[in-house]
Amino acid sequence: MSPTTLPPPPEHGHVTFLGAGPGDPGLLTLRAVEALANADVLVAGHEVLDVVRRHARQGVAEVPTETDSAGSSALSAPGTGTPQLTVVDGASTTVGAPAVRDAAHLVMEAARGGRRVVRAVPGDPGLDAYATEEMLACVAAGVPFEVVPGIAAAVGVPAYAGVPLRDAHGADVRFVDARTASDRCWTEVGASDGTVVVSTTLDSVGATAGELVSAGRKPDTPLTVTVAGTTTRQRTWTATLGTIAQTLKQAKVLPSPEGGRPVIAVVGERSAPAQRDRLSWFESKPMFGWKVLVPRTREQAASLSDQLRSYGAVPHEVPTIAVEPPRTPQQMERAVKGLVTGRYEWIAFTSVNAVKAVREKFEEYGLDARAFAGIKVAAVGDQTAKALIAFGVKPDLVPSGEQSAAGLLDDWPPYDPVFDPIDRVFLPRADIATETLVAGLIDLGWEVDDVTAYRTVRASPPPAETREAIKGGGFDAVLFTSSSTVRNLVGIAGKPHNVTVIACIGPATAKTAEEHGLRVDVMAPEPSVHKLAEALADFGARRRLAALEAGDPVTRPSERRPGARRRRSTT
Repeated sequence: MSPTTLPPPPEHGHVTFLGAGPGDPGLLTLRAVEALANADVLVAGHEVLDVVRRHARQGVAEVPTETDSAGSSALSAPGTGTPQLTVVDGASTTVGAPAVRDAAHLVMEAARGGRRVVRAVPGDPGLDAYATEEMLACVAAGVPFEVVPGIAAAVGVPAYAGVPLRDAHGADVRFVDARTASDRCWTEVGASDGTVVVSTTLDSVGATAGELVSAGRKPDTPLTVTVAGTTTRQRTWTATLGTIAQTLKQAKVLPSPEGGRPVIAVVGERSAPAQRDRLSWFESKPMFGWKVLVPRTREQAASLSDQLRSYGAVPHEVPTIAVEPPRTPQQMERAVKGLVTGRYEWIAFTSVNAVKAVREKFEEYGLDARAFAGIKVAAVGDQTAKALIAFGVKPDLVPSGEQSAAGLLDDWPPYDPVFDPIDRVFLPRADIATETLVAGLIDLGWEVDDVTAYRTVRASPPPAETREAIKGGGFDAVLFTSSSTVRNLVGIAGKPHNVTVIACIGPATAKTAEEHGLRVDVMAPEPSVHKLAEALADFGARRRLAALEAGDPVTRPSERRPGARRRRSTT
């Protein structure tokens, strides 16, 4: 019997035409996320690449779409050391017909050898004429494909702007692309009294309003104009067809050198532009569009950044510390050996870095999570618990209240010689950790091996652009979660500008900030990063309400008047 051989891969792969939505990554469908996770090749224009790439496989590589000097493709053959997923930034689908042929050729080439290709387009593929051309190219080449719908900008943007397209009377809704609309199209929408959703550009809004008036719409017909819809850069203006040009001029909206940013305008008596003040749920978030500096690593800041995004903020993580091995590793080595030989009743992890340090030492000795058998494991909080679970260890104790050393002590059982055969706790920590947990465990009757598992040192300075934004007022707020984050941020990047809102996790951190000449605006009611984020959101909400009550425009702290500077408190 001849040996079994695998069949060669099919000549043609499979293409998924995927709608990336209007801009908010959270609007991707579950099917879209699934397709991205299984893709071998991702073809996407720059305008949607950031939206879809986060759901692609690990080890993603970005390569240019141009061919090299020999004329070969930038796409490498499978099995030649290429990462699992190749990201191709495929020019764009909005620059004219030649790009269509290039993109179609790229999709065909990417699908060869049985690869799974995702072709991501803005909005919905069914409303993208160039995507249709690429689908027809797949048909001609015999390449199977599927379509994953996305949320069209003409539907998603008004929803985020707080502008319903229909009311209880069920007015007709017409969708018009002003860039390609014919005279007949304008005549039809002008004769209707229904809602019109117009896709246009910011530079052409006035001309679009003029077309509608010429077609029969009254100059006092309400409309809203939204730019950068569904993103934290979103901005909406409310006016009438006759006043929108003047409204934009008064708002100092300047012409764009690129030909104008795309916008969605909603026109009509029944589309409820007048109700936007009550229905504007997105732009009225307490920190909408605020650029918030989070001086923690991406791993440490993950849940905090998600919380800030829920308030409408744009978090920017800047590490202020770097983690290095202890100068003398012998203490850590003895403790890990003691863990295996039964020296400890408990091991307590007070950070994700502590989990990482122990895990690395385990791997060095060829150990795995089974070495924790018979030992009780404590984690200071949810993020540390998640790191342990990823290691294969389910913690026995996580604070039920405050996620801190104090919270851990509140739930820690006292030593009982009847039920606890061993009275010793292994505590792997940073070299600068406080003594709160050690002292508390000793008070509960436990012996503690307080072991330096890692050292924290000042991180390298952030990029020059970030440093300039910190010192020049480019950030709206900064969150300080410890005194060391204050000292290290000032040391590696300079003092935040005095228009930047300073938020501190507690009195000690606030005192350090004031010692560095910073004015503290917000302090958490308890030492928790999430309570700190809540306190900053409350500050933003009060600031917004005060502006509205005074009849002033709602602005971000960084949108200061030229020359306006707030006083710093002095100590």
